[in-house]
Amino acid sequence: MISLKCRCGIAYSFEDHQAGKKMKCKKCSGIFTVPDAIKNAPPASDADFSPPTDEAWTDADMAKIANLTAAHDKIVEQIRKAVVGQNLVVRQIMIGLFAQGHCLLMGVPGLAKTLLVRTLAASLSLKFKRVQFTPDLMPSDITGTEVIEENKATGERHFRFIEGPIFTNILLADEINRTPPKTQAALLEAMEEKRVTVGGVGRNLDRPFFVLATQNPIEQEGTYPLPEAQLDRFMFQINVGYPSHEEEKKILAMTTSGYKPDVKPVLSQPEILELQQLVRKIRIPDEPLETVLRLVRATRSTEKDAPEFIAKWLAWGAGPRASQNLVLGAKSIAALDGRNQVKVDDVLAVAHAVLGHRILLNFAAQAEGLTATKIIDELLKKVA
Repeated sequence: MISLKCRCGIAYSFEDHQAGKKMKCKKCSGIFTVPDAIKNAPPASDADFSPPTDEAWTDADMAKIANLTAAHDKIVEQIRKAVVGQNLVVRQIMIGLFAQGHCLLMGVPGLAKTLLVRTLAASLSLKFKRVQFTPDLMPSDITGTEVIEENKATGERHFRFIEGPIFTNILLADEINRTPPKTQAALLEAMEEKRVTVGGVGRNLDRPFFVLATQNPIEQEGTYPLPEAQLDRFMFQINVGYPSHEEEKKILAMTTSGYKPDVKPVLSQPEILELQQLVRKIRIPDEPLETVLRLVRATRSTEKDAPEFIAKWLAWGAGPRASQNLVLGAKSIAALDGRNQVKVDDVLAVAHAVLGHRILLNFAAQAEGLTATKIIDELLKKVA
């Protein structure tokens, strides 16, 4: 049954088979079309939604988890052939990869960010490309462009699409804040949609598609800082620091000699895709899930349970995408550690990387010399 009210106020009822037919009002003689039943249906309430149940785990699934743990150790072993130190950075990049998230690397030049990403790609049998972002870089320089080709035999001309560097598995977007917003937006759209549109034709990107973008946190002159809405597209912000004394000594020994690392692939592309889907199946009990919700909602000054320093120091809190990435990051940690269930510690382990670029400090916090890291530390003391 379809219910409809005419503009003059008279209510009518029609059978479903009358949907789409034109009718005349008996009072005002106005002509109207009977809507479809599905469009006329009342909106769904929260009670109509039932969350998906946990998928059953099989012995084969547990064997895959064990294989992932072993593969993780082998991948780290391959990376160690070329990269010294940066243990936490390597760990967070691996978490982001298997959680299907993109990462923003913050660090000064010369800290082996490019070498790390290239070595990771080699150990995973994945295609790797690097783009150096510059102020004159155009969107087509990343996504690709169409060119006119002429058949010399027939004289016919046709368009041929030349793929840009975005058609890869692992893309290093070096100094992403050096290029104008138009080019940044083209990359970020591809990150979200996993496809690009050129000449009105949509083209899917290869899977897995993993973007690692870098920024120099010191030199900001002549740059185009990413807006908060675009920063939110990155799962993690990973801070790359200086090596220790012993690590730098080892770096000098490796890089100033004839040593050449022999990096061997550990996982194939189909295996990586399968393991990424397996991470989604990891269970998250109520306790770590509630920790995620408390942590993210506590960053919003509008929440009644938010600590007092949040309203004092933050202009804006984290959105729902932070909650999603905390859950996915925690699931990825559990899988890499050989478990099929998330613990609270897994959530806390990714809190800084997920929230660091999603909370906006106000002038009072900046005047006091506070950083996002310090505020998250205080938040963890109150909430966790």
